[in-house]
Amino acid sequence: MKNIAEQGLSRRSFLTGAAATGALAAFGLAGCAPQAKAETSGDATKADAAETKADASAEPDWLGSAPDIAAGDIKETKQTDLLIIGAGNGGMAAAATAADLGIDFMLCEKSGSIQRSRHWFGAINTKYTEAAGAHVDEGRLLNEFSRYASGQCDQRVIRVWIKESASVVDWIDPILTQAGMTCAFDNDIDHETGGTSFELFPMEHYYSGKDAAGEALERNKVLLSYINDKGYDVTYNHKLVKLVQDDAGKVTGAIFEADGGYVQVDAAKGVLLTTGGYTSNAEMLRACNPMVDRCVTLQYGSPNNVGEGIKAGMWAGAQKDSIGAPMIFDRGAVKPGENAGIISSPGETATFVGTDKQFNLGSQPLMKVTRDGKRFVNESTPYDFCCFAAAEHEGGVFCQVFDSNLKEDVKRFNTIGCSRQTQQLLAKEADTPLDEIYADQLEKGTMVKADTIEELAVKLGFSGEAKDAFLAEVEKYNGFYDAQEDPDFGKEAYRLSELRTAPFYGIWYGGSLLTTVDGLRINEDMQVLNAESQPIEGLYAAGDCSGSIFGNNYPEYIVGCACGRTITFARHAVRHMVGDLS
Repeated sequence: MKNIAEQGLSRRSFLTGAAATGALAAFGLAGCAPQAKAETSGDATKADAAETKADASAEPDWLGSAPDIAAGDIKETKQTDLLIIGAGNGGMAAAATAADLGIDFMLCEKSGSIQRSRHWFGAINTKYTEAAGAHVDEGRLLNEFSRYASGQCDQRVIRVWIKESASVVDWIDPILTQAGMTCAFDNDIDHETGGTSFELFPMEHYYSGKDAAGEALERNKVLLSYINDKGYDVTYNHKLVKLVQDDAGKVTGAIFEADGGYVQVDAAKGVLLTTGGYTSNAEMLRACNPMVDRCVTLQYGSPNNVGEGIKAGMWAGAQKDSIGAPMIFDRGAVKPGENAGIISSPGETATFVGTDKQFNLGSQPLMKVTRDGKRFVNESTPYDFCCFAAAEHEGGVFCQVFDSNLKEDVKRFNTIGCSRQTQQLLAKEADTPLDEIYADQLEKGTMVKADTIEELAVKLGFSGEAKDAFLAEVEKYNGFYDAQEDPDFGKEAYRLSELRTAPFYGIWYGGSLLTTVDGLRINEDMQVLNAESQPIEGLYAAGDCSGSIFGNNYPEYIVGCACGRTITFARHAVRHMVGDLS
């Protein structure tokens, strides 16, 4: 058995072979491709010199090459049937599935604990859907999903989530409910949404509950207890270094960096990558998701997500999605004058100017303007639309303004998904003044308050022509509210609001980056594909390190589809690996 480096698969030789076979697509679009040049002659010395010169003046090489680890450097070798890498939403679902099947498996996690749960997950036509008297047209959902991605997706892969997610709920529901969790199904979507008539589907499931000590339960922690009860556990502090392949290219295991040195795990039935995205890898973000550098002000993803699973897969010959797909919500509150964009230096963890948690109010369709004081978009859209639109303007940020009627406005807006948290908060605090509800933001200076619109303009940083434009825009917007029509951007009448009742408030925002959902391309069985779109034997991927279904964005009105597909695909992958699928 040989690891990748022992097969002589250097970065330059891989690129050379890729160019010769038309397989440079393994790196996706040129903008995401590491800077490199393939040899076209036998003069290796000249090629090396040219490559060195090119790399010196190019963007950082985010992919690099697989580390060269000699057999003698391996301190321990372990054997298992199935190797799962990453104990997050996908990894824990995969482990619980494997435990149910009685399979010998290892679940390796690089940190000292499992990763946090994504609570909202989408599932289609489940028993909860039926109990609510709802139904999803699966064909319409599939095509709407594809429309979000501009068709740059594999509908056969998306269809697996649509067809199998109900059975996943049937499987996981008793595990969670017996632990004390209950499922809330959101069917309150029978209203207009979006000026372009976005399709909405009842599919959001949210499990919550408390244990005997009164502590909040999380799905991943419940699944950890579940596999523990069956005699399994997580192997912590094992950081993925590279995959292991045999002479034919089959993935047979992986090498990890552990406390005592390098550990190799051989997996007879294959390796499942559930390592997450790359929100903390500045080089990957700049290369593969340049929009992040134009509109994001807050990193809200896991600091552990640096893309090592994607890189390891590509070193093994895997193909990555050709376009980026960031999950960006309009909740990255910043102070006036601060800009969007990555501020960390090359080689450092991706950081942004925002240091607070997500500010959920940003997703409400209140009046929003850019630094020139003018509206720029229909504010009644999916969370990332305002962020993407703001990227076309100075600083990549936008300002949200409202008056003291916020509670009534938010109730009328009746947004969907996790943006509904603001509606729930304001309903719960119906008798609490806004200044008390948002005291933290007011104290930090991310929210400003004023007794007049002109004073608000000054506190928000508008001056000169921008201030005049802002004051005129507020007056015009009030007229739209009176007429119940938005002739500028076509926002629905019920999502218009007025700015007349003092005090007035304003917040500047950029996007908050939750994760990235472009990754290794997979087929319907979650097998990772090579540059010729053929499965790499022994290698599977699920969750945010996998790809094939998202393009350019995350479809936020298909609520919970990312987590839903993660759990569904992880379970499917394990069952396929062990032959449990017909």
